[in-house]
Amino acid sequence: MKRSHHKSQSATSRRLDAGLLLLRLGLGLAMIILHGVPHLQLLAEKVPSFLPLFGIGGRATLVLAVVVEIGGAGLLIFGWFTRAAALALATLMAVAFVVVHGASFEGEQSGELAFLYLICASVLTLTGPGRYGCDSK
Repeated sequence: MKRSHHKSQSATSRRLDAGLLLLRLGLGLAMIILHGVPHLQLLAEKVPSFLPLFGIGGRATLVLAVVVEIGGAGLLIFGWFTRAAALALATLMAVAFVVVHGASFEGEQSGELAFLYLICASVLTLTGPGRYGCDSK
């Protein structure tokens, strides 16, 4: 009986690790493609319209967002410094959800996507990368 229980745990562990890999890849790629690259283009165009936060100017806020959205998301994809990168991303998404979107799930300024990113990043902050990440080596 122990043998089948061990096999079951092993299969469960592999599925969990595969799920964490899928979560890291999906979140990281979506963040880079849908947020990081467009914000990088704003930075390149020197558009000063980005929202200044916490006494930091709009341009500095945009630079920090781009670093997290591209650099942090890239780290997530590879599973390197996963918890720190996920925490940075969760923090950014919490600010986006509350400050930018007014913690709203409805209307034109819906923060639904920021909230989903926040939840995904929070899960990775708690779990780490799983077996298929550079942190696990």
